[in-house]
Amino acid sequence: MARSRRRAGRGSLRAWWRLNLRAWRRRRTDGERPVRPAWRDGNRVELLPLGAALFPALKQAWAQARSSIWLETYIFHTDPGGLELAQSLVQAAARGVQVRVMVDGLGSNRSMAELDRLFAGAGVEFMVYRPWRRWLDLLQRGHWRRLHRKMCVVDASVAFVGGINLIDDHFDIHHGWSSHPRLDYAVRVQGPVVAQVLRSMRRLWLRTVATGSVQRGLRDAPGPRLLGSRQQRRSYLQELRAAGMLPGSRVGRQAAVSPAAAVAADAGAQRAALVLRDNLLRRRAIEHCYVQAIDSASESVLLACPYFYPGQAFRASLKAAALRGVSVDLLLQGRADYRAAAWAAQALYRELIESGVRIHEYQRAYLHGKVAVVDGRWATVGSSNIDPLSLLVNREANVVVEDAAFAQALAGHLRQHMYWALPIDARRLRSRVAWWTRPLVAFAARLFIALAGGTGRY
Repeated sequence: MARSRRRAGRGSLRAWWRLNLRAWRRRRTDGERPVRPAWRDGNRVELLPLGAALFPALKQAWAQARSSIWLETYIFHTDPGGLELAQSLVQAAARGVQVRVMVDGLGSNRSMAELDRLFAGAGVEFMVYRPWRRWLDLLQRGHWRRLHRKMCVVDASVAFVGGINLIDDHFDIHHGWSSHPRLDYAVRVQGPVVAQVLRSMRRLWLRTVATGSVQRGLRDAPGPRLLGSRQQRRSYLQELRAAGMLPGSRVGRQAAVSPAAAVAADAGAQRAALVLRDNLLRRRAIEHCYVQAIDSASESVLLACPYFYPGQAFRASLKAAALRGVSVDLLLQGRADYRAAAWAAQALYRELIESGVRIHEYQRAYLHGKVAVVDGRWATVGSSNIDPLSLLVNREANVVVEDAAFAQALAGHLRQHMYWALPIDARRLRSRVAWWTRPLVAFAARLFIALAGGTGRY
């Protein structure tokens, strides 16, 4: 008996070393050096679970805004709750606050016209990122690259970042109303990280204005009316050059944030950073951030994500952590809003469970939160799923926090909701996952990555 235990232990140790070696080789050859977060001390990061916490906080901040509101979101829907938020922006603009709103052309396609009518003439500058025109756009690689970030900055002193769209928690565009709210998260941030958020939003606005590429071919979308004249573009460029946002600008980086940001400079004692994913210099920054945290885990990894199909290096890190004795728990969706996404996640169940990873499927409502906690002291909240669309294609934004109190508050909220999750054991695994699921999903994933223009190994 003792000999068999020793043999099993040596086998687990060899498996752990093989996984780590493979992960190291993949990270050396994935075409991009890992980017470490730009950590800043002196932040106050507050967890806002569900829209029930985020939306009142947004409306309060907008009501108190004095100079500017910057907003980006994937979905800005026109349900009663969304319209109430839109009216709050109109009221802020009526007071003389500069309000700039950017929505994704696919995620907000159904509400774009109504939002345009509401914002037109109200002083709200409204821009659509890559407007959706026709289904043939699916064949254009650039149109897969969506604005999936959910961020807001008010008066350059407070920022909101997370995964919550501006739509009622109980309403789903494809499935209608439900009795329980979606499980999702955002954070309110004060301190130096606000400058990182605002700078990234201004950069995207500049790129959109300067190139005009996202408006090409439009007829009735709001973009051309906002950006149609050369004089308007020139005024934007002058404004952003004065703020130090253009290459070669002599103004320092700190000029990109108004003096109001100094009010929040000593807002708290938490260490935090903004991690972005784009298709230029940060193509795999969020993926690397996750992998680095999981590789350094010594006690626990708790990860929640609705759309879960990680690449080889990410899976290797999860399996290696479980094999070296780390408690690894995944909270995934059990109530699927997209059947194909559920199949993709289930195709990986067997290899993860066999390595010691525990999988739980959330049953109470739709799961939309994209968060993680490592060792009770590192946490992330953001918009990025763990799938090829988020990790290789979309514009995404996550806030990472090194603070035990914040991490444990997030973990505690997640574990409360795991009461409504179904653990996937061997019996359920056999009934959920057919033998043909894995090769079919792998083929579809490779096809999608090629069509969407993803680069590097996945």
